[in-house]
Amino acid sequence: MSSFRRALAVAASLLAVTACTTTESSPGTGNRSASPSASAAPATESAASRPNIVFVLTDDLSENLVRYMPNLLKMQKEGTRFVNYTVTDSLCCPSRASLLKGQFPHNTGIFKNHGSDGGFRLFHSRGQEKSTFATDLQAAGYRTGFFGKYLNEYLPATSFGGGKPYVPPGWDQWFVGGNAYDNFNYALNENGTVKKYGEKPADYLTDVLAARTTDFITTSAATGTPFMLEVATYAPHAPYTPAPRDANLFPGLKAPRTAAYDKVPADAPAWLAPHPKLNAQQKARMDQEFRKRAQSVVSVDRMLGALRSTLTKAGVADETVVIFSSDNGYHMGEHSLPSGKQTAFDTDVNVPLIAAGHGVKAGQTVDAVVANIDLRPTFTDLAGVPAAAEVDGQSLKPLLAGETPARWREAALIEHRDPATDPADPDYEQDSINIPPTYDAIRTARFTYVQYVDGTREYYDNRADPDQLRNLAGDLSADRIARLRASVKAMTRCAGAQACLTAATGLG
Repeated sequence: MSSFRRALAVAASLLAVTACTTTESSPGTGNRSASPSASAAPATESAASRPNIVFVLTDDLSENLVRYMPNLLKMQKEGTRFVNYTVTDSLCCPSRASLLKGQFPHNTGIFKNHGSDGGFRLFHSRGQEKSTFATDLQAAGYRTGFFGKYLNEYLPATSFGGGKPYVPPGWDQWFVGGNAYDNFNYALNENGTVKKYGEKPADYLTDVLAARTTDFITTSAATGTPFMLEVATYAPHAPYTPAPRDANLFPGLKAPRTAAYDKVPADAPAWLAPHPKLNAQQKARMDQEFRKRAQSVVSVDRMLGALRSTLTKAGVADETVVIFSSDNGYHMGEHSLPSGKQTAFDTDVNVPLIAAGHGVKAGQTVDAVVANIDLRPTFTDLAGVPAAAEVDGQSLKPLLAGETPARWREAALIEHRDPATDPADPDYEQDSINIPPTYDAIRTARFTYVQYVDGTREYYDNRADPDQLRNLAGDLSADRIARLRASVKAMTRCAGAQACLTAATGLG
């Protein structure tokens, strides 16, 4: 048996669910407010039309880590996988804002992790939290809970006007951290009270979140009220800290040597063309980092298994939709780039989206182009209430059921701005040569087109060249470029579901 197979077998053996003894804290107060986008649904409406929703969001989890997650692979087999799921930006805060709002960055106003055009403080000051999928579902009668990472710049002790630590509207239960990327020695805002955790194995953050969320499910199921929870892990974000019991898994594992490993695309854009080859030190570091990333997702997978097991024990598994995804992907050596993200390559923007449970067709692979802006309208559709007028996305509910909508988008939009240069940013990269300049891009099932602020372009045939190694932008006709530019312009200006759908069709 190979070392990889042996280690994976060990990982699978660690997935037994242990009983959770943590008692859920009292609900936060003052968080229930009428949503401008959803009307309360009757409490007597059947579970068949109002399923529970469990949303698991990871941080920087790329497609190449799924193989180390047997519970997720089992869920994928029992449910639906979206192979053309694209995030609106391969950076944490813009992507998470799009998830909460169902809007593109040009409508949320969140383009970075912090500063004048990004981060939690801007999101809050713009009043964005007053209308999210949380306020939608709470107004529809759902019990809501958020556990883990919220938005960059949010800190557990954050307060406004000298009051209690801040809990955003829409959440009945709130267990949220700040810069807790180490997964030890962090604090959580637990329904308005800050609690500090240390460095004991029992303090490992993913395990703490697992206990809190399983308790939330058990408590909610007992009430008979439909519930929605988001659990957002910090894993596998840098510094890629695994649970202590998983720290010796996958010995000798290295970062995948794909066709794109340490290879700059032919006719690469100006920012990437002169990029040097990876050196031995970078390769060794990335091998170690990838091994730690694989180790760290074992605890995420264990948590996923615990959540699904708890749903079964509580008798609500058949009444619940479980959705798994990531805020963005991650590259490790592809295109000669050391560990990071922020590009429009598939390594960074095309991430896992897997769903299973009530109303979800089993064993299904969906090729339709979907995006993180689609999750908010999906949640409201599942809850039986209309989506907010501000939403740019479309409900995935028919696709989950195996139905083909009469009209669907052809392209997903990616909007990226020059990243912040603050070393305190958890996504800061010291070497600017590894970071692309501002760009807008569209990704379809067939191609990816990128246009940079400096006028350079990329065009990759995603079917003939899945590793995106041949930039064909120079081969495009003037008419084709003009049509692509027009499509990008229309998509970066659209607002509302119908206008954005129209902008994302007819690309030819």
